[in-house]
Amino acid sequence: MDKKSSSKKSKLPLYLSFLLVAILVGCYFAIPSVNDFFNEAWNVLTSDDEARVKKWVKGFGWLGPVVIVLAMILQMFLLVIPTILLMIVAILAYGPIGGSIIIFIAVLIASSVGYMIGKYVGSSLIERLLGEKTTKKVMSFINDYGFWAVVITRINPFLSNDAISFVAGILKMKYLKFISATALGIAPLILLIAITGQNTDSLKTGLLWGSIGSLIIFGGYIWWDKKRNRIK
Repeated sequence: MDKKSSSKKSKLPLYLSFLLVAILVGCYFAIPSVNDFFNEAWNVLTSDDEARVKKWVKGFGWLGPVVIVLAMILQMFLLVIPTILLMIVAILAYGPIGGSIIIFIAVLIASSVGYMIGKYVGSSLIERLLGEKTTKKVMSFINDYGFWAVVITRINPFLSNDAISFVAGILKMKYLKFISATALGIAPLILLIAITGQNTDSLKTGLLWGSIGSLIIFGGYIWWDKKRNRIK
């Protein structure tokens, strides 16, 4: 009895995630005003017009952060808006401190949703979403480096954040380990965007150097890990 109850309770986040996505997708196709909203969101967020983006997000008032969190979850499935763009939008609209807090919470929520889906749905659906080749590569990456595979993926803005969440769930990595690695990895990236995100040129330069730096650090870790294993 307790075991059944625990199993049902543990799957609640998965059911809620699917319900949320299903409702939003259904509304998009069934309700013209919702369709118009998503089309406008796409046009604004991909416009490269910082003033327009800031004005649009600010227009939601207290609901603005909720919109960003929902967009962060939806982009895992619809793949129309990059995660990094949503982070920049939050910084532009709410400033370095407020935007950073919103991004941090949004990433943790979206990562948890992806993890739960991977854990309870399994590899077949995820392989259709990501592709079999990508899924297997990420699996191998996590199997080899575990906690640090998640950390380095979060730090690097050009690696697949969504794939690492799904696959960590498939491999049933401990949730606390996964979410701790996510928090540790995403914090430096958020700090980088908060510092450079108010200016497009400095942002591009910062992201480039941040990406290169994270890869060098991880390359050093791989070299050290292999050397340690050879000694053993």
